[in-house]
Amino acid sequence: MSLYILILAIFTACGNQTTGDKAQINVDNNNQVQIIADADAEENDIQSMIVGKFTKEDLMKAPFSSWFEKGYNEYQPTAEDLASIKENISDFEVVGFVGTWCPDSRRELPKLFKILDEAGYDLSKLTMVGVTRGKSTPENLEEGYNMHRVPTFIFLKDGKEVNRFVEYGVETIEKDIAKIVTGQEYKNAYAN
Repeated sequence: MSLYILILAIFTACGNQTTGDKAQINVDNNNQVQIIADADAEENDIQSMIVGKFTKEDLMKAPFSSWFEKGYNEYQPTAEDLASIKENISDFEVVGFVGTWCPDSRRELPKLFKILDEAGYDLSKLTMVGVTRGKSTPENLEEGYNMHRVPTFIFLKDGKEVNRFVEYGVETIEKDIAKIVTGQEYKNAYAN
C-alpha cells in the first residue's frame, strides 16, 4: 500500500504534483491502475494507467484506445528511415518504459508501434512496461535500467544496451531509431 501512496504523492503529467488526502487506488486484473484523486471526484477526474508489462492489444482497449488508435492511424514514418529500420532492427531487443498517463508517452508510443509493425519487427522481442508517475512498478521492473523519463525505449543487442530514445525525438522518432539501429552517432536529448 505504501507504493500506492507514493504514486499519489508524485502525480502530474510527466512531472510532480500532489493530490488530496482522500485519494483511492484500484488495481484490476489487467494491471490497470485507476486513481481517483478525491473520494468526491467526478468521473472525468479519474485517471487510468497501465502499471507493469503490457502489449499492443492492451492499448487497443478502452480507455487507452482513444489516444493510441488515433496516434497510430495518423502517423506515417518516412519511407527512407523506415527502410533503414526494417533492414537493421531484427538484431535488437527493445525494452520500453512508458506512462500511459503521460502526454509524451501518448504521443510517441503509437508511433513506435507503427514503426515496428511496418518494419515487420518480431514483437516477441519487445518488452513494454507501464510505470507510475514515480517511474516505478510494484515488481521493480525498472530496476537496472537507469530510467528517469518516459517514454524511454532502450535498444539492446546481445543483451547489452546500444542506445536509447528518451521522451522526444532529437529529429523525429523514426530518424532517431534509424540512427540507433544502423550504428550511427546518436545522443538523445538528455545524454551528456
